[in-house]
Amino acid sequence: MKSTYKILIIPLLILQLSCSSSKVVADSASKPNSKIKVYTTAEKTNMRLSLSNDLIPTSTQKKSTVSITVDPKKIHQTFLGIGGAITDASAEVFAKLSSERQKELLNAYYDKTKGIGYTLARTNIHSCDFSSQSYTYIAEGDKDLKTFSIDHDRKYRIPLIKKAIETAGGKLTLFVSPWSPPAFMKDNNDILHGGVLLPEFAQSWANYYAKFIKAYEKEGIPIWGLTIQNEPMASQSWESCIYTPEAERDFLKNFLGPTLVKENLGSKNIIIWDHNRGDMLEKRANLVFSDPEVSKYAWGIGFHWYETWNGGAPKFESVAEVHKAFLNKNLIFTEGCIERFDAAKFQFWGNAERYGLNMINDFNNGTVAWTDWNILLDQNGGPNHVGNFCFSPIHADTAKDELIYTPMYYYIGHLSKFIRPNAKRIEANSSDKSLLSTSFKNTDGKFITVVMNSSDNEVVYTLSNNTTKTTITIPAHAMQTLEY
Repeated sequence: MKSTYKILIIPLLILQLSCSSSKVVADSASKPNSKIKVYTTAEKTNMRLSLSNDLIPTSTQKKSTVSITVDPKKIHQTFLGIGGAITDASAEVFAKLSSERQKELLNAYYDKTKGIGYTLARTNIHSCDFSSQSYTYIAEGDKDLKTFSIDHDRKYRIPLIKKAIETAGGKLTLFVSPWSPPAFMKDNNDILHGGVLLPEFAQSWANYYAKFIKAYEKEGIPIWGLTIQNEPMASQSWESCIYTPEAERDFLKNFLGPTLVKENLGSKNIIIWDHNRGDMLEKRANLVFSDPEVSKYAWGIGFHWYETWNGGAPKFESVAEVHKAFLNKNLIFTEGCIERFDAAKFQFWGNAERYGLNMINDFNNGTVAWTDWNILLDQNGGPNHVGNFCFSPIHADTAKDELIYTPMYYYIGHLSKFIRPNAKRIEANSSDKSLLSTSFKNTDGKFITVVMNSSDNEVVYTLSNNTTKTTITIPAHAMQTLEY
């Protein structure tokens, strides 16, 4: 029987309308379990977050080979959100688009009905690698911050953030991160190439965070939280600064934490580390979270996925170790992207599967929120002032005024669109490693189970949730979301 699908995402409505067979699936396709909805994205098909209940076979059609068992009584962490970074690069590319394409992009990310419903965002405190040039908010040498101004951000970044908040329904959980203090505050007198914060400027630098947060909030942009330093153990050719575990602890304990409290910003959520998985427990979490005088300032720990740069496997076990050791602290994925941009790989499916693998494992190991890197880049993977080009889920061909949707966008959407803030993760186990799965219960009582098949073969599996069993087919190289 020919499969028919209802495509939900705006960019593919043209495809839906051009296919005479594309329509809402017949009621008969849902008879095995009329209470469940199946949404599918699959390689070598036109399915992109598509309603696909005809993948629920009748009992006489196919027998399952894998079981996914959900136990709603075993409750884990509370979900905060999923989103991406609104960088200078994203905002500069956005500004080059027509108003029609701008609206399309905003809906694609932040509208939970028309798009994938992002509820989380990150942005940079002055420049990062994904800025067109290096800059700060003060005149060089201004220790007292008398010249502090965010005028630079008013041209591109602040307008985009405001539009994202509006499209998201008036609320977006936004956290901010610095890539480096101003050059004069560092021992190498350079905003680039690592270096360390000089002790005599520690208080001035702490004041800088407070001024930034207050300036953005004066613009009508609420700041939920902040990380202390992006990638504090990496000396990069772009904006970077090194903090040893002890240096980060002491800066938080003696300067940043007390300063935010003094400036009536003590409710802001402070995230330590903001670097790769790996030795998070031994080298950061233990040192900070075990000291009550500094732990009181720390909401949790953030991490990236670039520990695989040398060919190693993702270190999901380090996420689980921190979660187990410090149940009162939170884990948040703060950055990840597909590195080494190549325009020939816009539709490379392996990129999407990297997202699925990381997101599912991170959530299953206790992560409460997951933040992609740039929400938008141009057709060259930039702009970037040091040539560090990469992929984003959506790219813009600014010459043609077109948006390019990659498979990554849809894989992220299988979680962000359906799992909503304050959902509770519940226990879910797969009987076979061929399928990855995670499950949540939303506050409206609906259960969400996400399933990924990265194999070359379709798999028939049974979803069991203590009261019902449903047999479902997942195509090869596919992601599914089950709503029930």
